Amino acid sequence: MRVLRTMTLALLLIVLFFSQALTVSADGVIVPILPPRPPHPPAPGPHALTLKQHHVTVTIEDQVATTHVEQLFVNESPDDIEGEYLFPLPAGATTSRFAMRVDGSPLEGQVLDRDEARRIYEDIVRQQRDPALLEYVDRGAFRARIYPIPAWGEKRIEIEYSEVLPADGGLVRYVYPLSTKLPTQPLDAVSVTVQLSATQEIGALYSPSHRITETRRQDSAAEVTYRETRVTPTSDFVFYYGLGDGEPTANLVTYREPGEDGFFLLLVAPGQEVNEERVVPRDVLFVLDTSGSMRGEKLDQAKGAARYVLENLNPEDRFNVIAFGTATRAYARDLRPADEARKAMTFINGLSASGGTNIGRAFEEALALADPRRQQVILFLTDGLPTEGEVRTSALIEQITEDAPDNVRIFCFGVGYDVNTILLDVVSQEHSGTSAYVLPDEDIERVVSSLYDKIRQPVLTDVTVELGLYGVESGPIIEAVYPYPLPDLFAGGQLVIVGRYRLPGDEDAGAVEPVDREAMVTLRGRSGDRARTYRYTGMTFVGEGGVDLLPRLWATRKIGHLLTQIRLHGAQRELVDEIVDLSVRYGIVTPYTSFLIDETEDALSDGGRAAIVTRELAEGASMPFADAGRGSAVASGEGAVQSTIAQEAMRRAETVATPDTERVRTVGAKAFVLRDDARGGTWVDTTYDEATMTPERVAFASERYFELVRAHPEWGAYLALGERLILVWEGRAYAFDTAGEESARGEAGATPSPVPGETATPVAPVARDTKTPWEWWRAILGR
Repeated sequence: MRVLRTMTLALLLIVLFFSQALTVSADGVIVPILPPRPPHPPAPGPHALTLKQHHVTVTIEDQVATTHVEQLFVNESPDDIEGEYLFPLPAGATTSRFAMRVDGSPLEGQVLDRDEARRIYEDIVRQQRDPALLEYVDRGAFRARIYPIPAWGEKRIEIEYSEVLPADGGLVRYVYPLSTKLPTQPLDAVSVTVQLSATQEIGALYSPSHRITETRRQDSAAEVTYRETRVTPTSDFVFYYGLGDGEPTANLVTYREPGEDGFFLLLVAPGQEVNEERVVPRDVLFVLDTSGSMRGEKLDQAKGAARYVLENLNPEDRFNVIAFGTATRAYARDLRPADEARKAMTFINGLSASGGTNIGRAFEEALALADPRRQQVILFLTDGLPTEGEVRTSALIEQITEDAPDNVRIFCFGVGYDVNTILLDVVSQEHSGTSAYVLPDEDIERVVSSLYDKIRQPVLTDVTVELGLYGVESGPIIEAVYPYPLPDLFAGGQLVIVGRYRLPGDEDAGAVEPVDREAMVTLRGRSGDRARTYRYTGMTFVGEGGVDLLPRLWATRKIGHLLTQIRLHGAQRELVDEIVDLSVRYGIVTPYTSFLIDETEDALSDGGRAAIVTRELAEGASMPFADAGRGSAVASGEGAVQSTIAQEAMRRAETVATPDTERVRTVGAKAFVLRDDARGGTWVDTTYDEATMTPERVAFASERYFELVRAHPEWGAYLALGERLILVWEGRAYAFDTAGEESARGEAGATPSPVPGETATPVAPVARDTKTPWEWWRAILGR
């Protein structure tokens, strides 16, 4: 399943003869030098030289990372090409042992320091009128001459370099520069493989930028892999790993912009060596729908899921199996020890499907067995709506809430589309579990076993986390923490917690320089009947800067939380307003904010957004499940299930989603939308307020332009979006424009391009997107 595609690579630049337009593909930069041609030759195609494959293998041994890069370029033109290859070095890294091979043969190259590389980047920007390379303006580079790149032929380039990765508070960070800001042909194949070994135990493995697959080979060794095919690059590959000593670990990552509250991400991981004494004993009840609609393959798969759960009980666990249709039928009258699981297989194998669906009676029977002295886990599986006994959603929820002790964890599985998502989601969320949905083409046993594997060995329950300042009595103000409440901590898993923070004295932030403050983290929970407390120091709340992916990750989770609240309890104006504001600020497209794409001008003003929200609320039907209060008919059906899956993915997001649209771009913590004008469009910072800001106009590639880039090298990633852009920085706006450049040079007929808020030549309006909410979720999920 995909929620928002998070596909990445870095940079390939092609500068063709007679100011051929740039083609940007990935991190290597080839500047072709073409042979002379007759005057006014036909323009080569825009993708004369393309990158087809890009594979990265990283070996990290005790924080020394060796990166091997392999790229396959294809010359899709009738001419041999001689070119200069530029490889931007990772920002802030001290690299060594740089080596290069072309088609298997060694090739000498030169490592450029940051100033030398910047001069080359600026010269290319001036000559080619394209700012794409400015993204790397604060980095050094490696360069080498390559000849020939044969007509219609291929050239395989390999780069290898080493760097030492510093550890901060037990957390090690690796970054590979993959991002590009311009459209390109999709690459056939992309992969990043990290082979990791350490003398200490390896704790959390986490990437905020990409969906990774991890394989732990032993306590101190692991492999992490990212793979995609037919992808377009969008962001750097960022990877963290924690170092531990056998006990649970906590690692803190933060980000803060001047004058604003900060963002934090806390990674909590159990020690990888989990012995049986540390695993919390619990009671597992598998509650299985055997109504008539489960007949056939569905019931066979559900039986397989029940058998899998019983085969994987922990030695000190107890269990029972309850089947329900119109009535209920249990394997035993009480909870049975794990060593009796094999006997229960006969009971499971003999189950048959018949009758209606009495969900209330099933929960009543299961909760009557709950033991308040041990953790209780209920795995509840159904394929239908309640048809027997109590059928009202609100009454069922109230009954379950009243009957369930605080130590019960409920995990719900909905099979197919004819399920009550409101009931299943509320019950699981209010009882520290989660809900999962088995689509018609999916296997029930696979979905159930996958979730059960993650929750099989609880290490710490009733988890709470406190963040403070080391040695200071008054700590930071922590708010808007997600997920809430915190789930239990399981062996082999980890908690990824995000939130906002405000440090003491931040209210006077404008009066003093921001400073870093040492953080202290306190983790509390229960291991069986014992209370446990762990304290961690050596981490930092940054005063300014940090990891700029965190704001969008936090905003994604908060939007997912708000969307879920609306779906479960109904649309309220303040919730919709907050979703819209967060979506615009951070460039996160949801069914509520399709106007971010097709009504860009309204999206950039408070009044425009308010008018759109008023219209959408009045229309009602276009808001996804806005009237889906408890017991609403829209709680079931294909749209409701897909909506639930998408919202849950946002609510629990661990990677930063990339907007899948040519009219919205995100760069770090900022978002930009493309605003139509007579000159082809301007990228506008979504924090720009045309009513209160008067931007400084800056001519593209002028001396003032490069003066600002040198003073603020971090702007390079923003300016790489295009020649026409409005950027807001520390409350000031800057409008970069080619028209201003022509006027500054005194060229006749130059007309400055208007910034938002000024009169522009009318352009054809973009048609409003008419997708239904269900169609929006299908688009987001990639289905």
